Amino acid sequence: MPDLATLSQTVCLSGLAGLLIAAAWQDLRTLHIGNGLSVAIAVLFVGWAVIGLIAGSYTLVAFGLSIACGAGLFAVGMAAFAAGILGGGDVKLLAAVGLFAGPAGILDLMLVTALAGGVFGIAVLAGAPIGPVSPPGEAALRRRLPYGPAIAVGGLWVASRLAVG
Repeated sequence: MPDLATLSQTVCLSGLAGLLIAAAWQDLRTLHIGNGLSVAIAVLFVGWAVIGLIAGSYTLVAFGLSIACGAGLFAVGMAAFAAGILGGGDVKLLAAVGLFAGPAGILDLMLVTALAGGVFGIAVLAGAPIGPVSPPGEAALRRRLPYGPAIAVGGLWVASRLAVG
């Protein structure tokens, strides 16, 4: 039987999964990810980390490195935003998920997110109706790709890896 700390951290990871699914769904429908979802993920991370610190399964060094990973992803994401590659909601969501990924999972997060984004991009080019309907007269190749679902897939990968230890 799992101890209370493990159970509590599992609840946090389940909450992360639910918020990622909500963010993906919102982005698919509206091309917008609300700030509240990214803030809620960051708050869940703090709860998850504090539980780990109290239980002795997480360290302050790991906490600091996770904050650095989230900040680093935010900085890289802001450059992508400035270049018109990512939306602001995508940047915030990616940074929030990066907190959970930490240094041990950041490469997995980026790889799985990029692969999922590539699959979604190919699907859109093939004519799949992913995302909101384009305005009349807009070319199919100019269709905007919601990247929240790809970030959610990467985040779900990270959550699953954390859940299995």
